[in-house]
Amino acid sequence: MKAALVIMAAGMGSRYGGEKQTDGIGPHGEAIMEYSVYDAVRAGFHKIVFIIKPGMEPTIRALCGDRIQTMRTPQGEPVEVAYAVQDFSSVPGFYTIPEGRTKPFGTVHAALCARDLVEEPFAIINADDYYGVSAFATILQELLALPPVGQGTMVGYRLKNTVSDNGTVSRGVCQLKDGKLEKVKETLKIKKYPDGAIVDAADPAQEVPLDPESVVSMNFWGFTPWIFEEMDRYFREFLQGLSPEEEKAECLLPVLVDRLITAGQMTVSVLHTDAVWFGVTYQEDRPVVEQALKSLHDQGVYPPSLKE
Repeated sequence: MKAALVIMAAGMGSRYGGEKQTDGIGPHGEAIMEYSVYDAVRAGFHKIVFIIKPGMEPTIRALCGDRIQTMRTPQGEPVEVAYAVQDFSSVPGFYTIPEGRTKPFGTVHAALCARDLVEEPFAIINADDYYGVSAFATILQELLALPPVGQGTMVGYRLKNTVSDNGTVSRGVCQLKDGKLEKVKETLKIKKYPDGAIVDAADPAQEVPLDPESVVSMNFWGFTPWIFEEMDRYFREFLQGLSPEEEKAECLLPVLVDRLITAGQMTVSVLHTDAVWFGVTYQEDRPVVEQALKSLHDQGVYPPSLKE
């Protein structure tokens, strides 16, 4: 059996102040998602699907898309590459897009845009997060063992390793039971203090302490195609409940997964790896990530350049 990697690269990068999905942070101008592609292919993924903004395909092709078509899996098989556009044309017809809405509808909407391109078990990730070499091999093994319906998987990371010194971040804070995901709460304003304390700062007047050792989702999920039907159902419900004033509301994967778990429709295994996560939420995060990537090249984790 084969598996696909779906990369969500259509985000606006508003807090970063630019196109962080394609920002050349690596020593030879590599974007973060080029590392994910490299790690996924050497783990054994046979297809890469990019979810992109309108007009972005030539940029992704030039960055790495055309090069992917020359890559081979460890079994010597060619790697497929496909592109799905996330825009308002994929929003159900009953919903009228508010005049002031400029951004798409979040990660559930993004994943649905790839529905016609994915017929196999798949992992889905953010373009601008570095997930670590071993994470891809770990999730691939689990993916290929999933039954067709009712189960999923995710790679978990420690909260303390996924916060920024430069502002708040959003994370899916997880509760686990016997290695399974019991609950995931999308927490939108996680703040780290200089002393290492981490809080949910949604209400500045009443910040809630968070355990730095908590497991969080970094949107590294694994599903089988049955999930698309559930995504579609939830997205329609989400839109039906949306008021015209909510011009920035997003329909998010962790919320969907939590609903399915609570309803008893799905179980999700939580995978732990020794992989290190890092990413860029703010422009100020860039130098740290730049140095981390350079160190990985220097250590031989990656060849001198991913561009060759």
